[in-house]
Amino acid sequence: MGLPARPLRRRAAIFSYCAEPELLEGARWLACYLTTGKHMAFYASFGTVLLLLAITAPVALAFGFLGAMSARSHIFPINWLGRTYIAIVRGVPDIAFFLFFVIALDQGFEWLRHQALCPGWDQPIRQGNDFVVCDAAKLPLGTAPQWVHETYGFLLAVLTFAIVFGAFAANVLFGAMRAVPRAQIETAEAYGMSRRQSFWRILVPQMWVYALPGLSNLWMVLIKATPLLFLLGVEDIVYWARELGGTKTPRFTDYPHGDWRMWYFLALLVFYLGFTKVSEVVLGRVMQRLTFGQATAGGEAQRKAAA
Repeated sequence: MGLPARPLRRRAAIFSYCAEPELLEGARWLACYLTTGKHMAFYASFGTVLLLLAITAPVALAFGFLGAMSARSHIFPINWLGRTYIAIVRGVPDIAFFLFFVIALDQGFEWLRHQALCPGWDQPIRQGNDFVVCDAAKLPLGTAPQWVHETYGFLLAVLTFAIVFGAFAANVLFGAMRAVPRAQIETAEAYGMSRRQSFWRILVPQMWVYALPGLSNLWMVLIKATPLLFLLGVEDIVYWARELGGTKTPRFTDYPHGDWRMWYFLALLVFYLGFTKVSEVVLGRVMQRLTFGQATAGGEAQRKAAA
């Protein structure tokens, strides 16, 4: 509060000539503009998106595998839970689930903490439209640093993505399990394998070749769904593109400009197109490896190409 503006800009500047932004023109102005603190946060937000994908994909796959196993179970309550999980998530728009789960999970965690930490609370938790818990039960605590609040919001977003896309993965894996020829399982059982052994040694290894096309499409949908982080309160690339691209006047910034949102969103378009292209190449190679020697259309195509 007591620091003058100019020394602060000089310490924050990457290039020495950025200390006087109002005197800059051309390439130097652009270089200083693209290396401001907010732009560094914009560049870091690309890492946030990649981190979300890196964490969400395996967690969603785990949810999907559990959901598919539950849907195949011969125990009625487990079977019912698995099929209900798949049906409900598939039948509700994604955005509704994203907005619902973030609020529901947050309040659910706080309610559990409230019951454990504040047993003497004598006021209702629901007070009109407000959800009120004791201070010790709040997540994160009001005294927690900013990075804790941001990490908590990010983890809620990851869990929400995993629950939603896990249901779609469960449907894909369930179909892939049913696509494995029944004769394979019967042969394994005829050789003396137990039900569990035939599942893990015969069914699971072979189902991936049937599941990968659907999982590949689901991965692409997950990539395209990452801008929903913006709706969940996470400062992602869409948030910063809108924030930085909007019209700036000299009253609010040292780098005034017009409405540049089109250029920022064009950069996002290039990023997503490039990322999906790399994903297609990698998934294509994985599919080629999995189908090698398999009695599938892909495996037959490889056999004919090698003949």
